[in-house]
Amino acid sequence: MRASAHRRSAGCRGRGSAVLIDTYGRVATDLRVSLTDRCNLRCTYCMPEEGLSWLAKPELLTDDETVRLVRIAVTLLGVTEVRFTGGEPLLRPGLVDIVARCSALRADGGVRPRLSLTSNGIGLARTADALKAAGLDRVNVSLDTLRPDVFAALTRRRRHQDVLDGLAAARAAGLEPVKVNTVLMPGLNEDEAPDLLAWAVEYGYELRFIEQMPLDAQHGWRRERMITAGDILTSLRTRFVLTPEPGPERGSAPAERWLVDGGPARVGVIGSVTRPFCAACDRTRLTADGQVRTCLFATEETDLRGALRAGAGDDEIAELWRRAMRGKKAGSGLDDPAFLQPRRPMSAIGG
Repeated sequence: MRASAHRRSAGCRGRGSAVLIDTYGRVATDLRVSLTDRCNLRCTYCMPEEGLSWLAKPELLTDDETVRLVRIAVTLLGVTEVRFTGGEPLLRPGLVDIVARCSALRADGGVRPRLSLTSNGIGLARTADALKAAGLDRVNVSLDTLRPDVFAALTRRRRHQDVLDGLAAARAAGLEPVKVNTVLMPGLNEDEAPDLLAWAVEYGYELRFIEQMPLDAQHGWRRERMITAGDILTSLRTRFVLTPEPGPERGSAPAERWLVDGGPARVGVIGSVTRPFCAACDRTRLTADGQVRTCLFATEETDLRGALRAGAGDDEIAELWRRAMRGKKAGSGLDDPAFLQPRRPMSAIGG
C-alpha cells in the first residue's frame, strides 16, 4: 500500500520526480548495464596481458538483482533503451534469460525497452539466434582490424575468425543494424580506416570509429599519441566522399554520421575526446557490482547493490538513482588540466 501510494504521489510531482534528470536538464533514458568485468581478450588499450583482478561472484549482481534494477529503471525512471555490456557480456552464464526477462518489461503505455548488446563477438556465432529469440534487438561488435596478425597483436589472442563468424551470425539472426566499433592505434592499425569502411559497406555493417579514451587499466593513454576524429575523417576521404547525414540534429547520439559516396551506407565517428557530446548525454550506467555511474569518467558511484541486499523497496532504490543522477557533472572533464582518470578501467565500468 505504502509503495503504490508513493508511486502515485511521485507521478504527481512533475516530470523531474519520475525520470532521471540532472541539474543541467539532461534526462537519462539510455541505461548501460555491465554484466561482468571479465573478458576473453586482452586488448592493449584496455588491460594488461595477464588480465585484471576480477570481481568475486558474491560481489556481482545476481540475475534477479540485475533484472530488478532494469525493471525499476524502465517502469519508474523513464529508461527506454537498455544496452548489455561488460567486460564481455557473452561470458555471463544467464545472459539469454536476462535478455528474455528484460524484454518482457513494459513501461506505462505498454512500451517495452529497446535492447542491445556490446560484444567482442567471440561466442556470438553460437548465441545470436537464442539472443534474438529472447528479445534482443541489435548488437555492437568490436573489431579493430581486418588482418589476423594485427588482431593477435592488439588483443593478444588469435580469435579473428571467431569475430567475423559472430558478425555474420548476428546479421543472419536479424540483430540489425549490426554496428562495428573500431579503435585505431598508432603503429598498429591506423592505416586501415579506408579498408575497414570498404569491408563494412560490402557486408552491410555500420562502422563506427571511436577515439581511444583514457580508460585503460595501465593508465598508458597519452593524448598526443591518440588517433583523432579529424585524423580518421582525413584518412577515409582518401578513398570515399563523405557528406554529413541529413536529418535532425545529432542530439544525444555519440556518433557524428556521414553518408558514404552519397549513401545509403553510413559511417560514424565518435570523438569522445576531441568532439565531446556531453551537453546532450542521455546515459546512466550500472556496473556489474551494482554501482550507478553518471559518466564513463565519473570518480564517484552510488551503491544500489547494498540497498537491494538491505531490503530497500523499489521506490527507495529509484530515489537513490535519481539522487545520483542529479549530481551528474556538466562534462567529462577531459579538457581540464586537473583531469584524473577513473579508478575503474573500461572493462569494469561497461561500455
